[in-house]
Amino acid sequence: MIICKTPREIEIMREAGRIVALTHQELKKHIAPGITTKELDHIADTFIRKANAIPSFKGYNGFSGSICTSVNNELVHGIPGNRVLRDGDIISVDIGAKYNGYHGDSAWTYPVGTINDETKRLLDVTEASLFIGLKEAKPGERLSNISHAIQTYAEQNGFSIVREYVGHGVGQNLHEDPQIPHYGPPNKGPRLKPGMVLAVEPMVNAGSRYVKTLTDNWTVVTIDGKMCAHFEHTIAITENGYEILTIV
Repeated sequence: MIICKTPREIEIMREAGRIVALTHQELKKHIAPGITTKELDHIADTFIRKANAIPSFKGYNGFSGSICTSVNNELVHGIPGNRVLRDGDIISVDIGAKYNGYHGDSAWTYPVGTINDETKRLLDVTEASLFIGLKEAKPGERLSNISHAIQTYAEQNGFSIVREYVGHGVGQNLHEDPQIPHYGPPNKGPRLKPGMVLAVEPMVNAGSRYVKTLTDNWTVVTIDGKMCAHFEHTIAITENGYEILTIV
């Protein structure tokens, strides 16, 4: 069941999203060669809690980190640890914060030091695909129009869309209905309505679309070992379009 939020609930979620965005801004200052993913996790945990929120991912289904830190060919759900970031790496940082009972959720992929042109293009196309998909987030439109726009743009640029992991509704629960694939035909699925809050998060691979989960039962990697990227915003459907909640 898709739960439409009241204006009051969206106001709370706007603050949850702002905390997530501010945490991203803080981490961006520290993402550089030599730092470990565990150090980034500590910075994020401290920052979120000082903002009177709780890290959404900490303990979620047994996840040990406060954020997800996925490096290079790691797509999602990377566990923070002793891995040291090196020049030329990329890192996808997924952050959730629960504020007054409601979640905000956003992921971004960052360069570490200087990355090559091919990897930069992967990041640029993945980020652009998110906003191209969001152009379809209008009341009365079908949900899959977002999905179709993302897939079309990514594939036209020579990249592939991961199909095993999808976006989702957000609210009092971190993952709610509806599921939001980032591929598929247009004009399918439920019609968007004001009050729906959605996390749209294209996951794009430089090589084939296929992924697997490592033996830690969390970290998802590309099967061919090629780079991948992940960008996500939480949005609210409005009377006229959408509002990004995970911004400052």
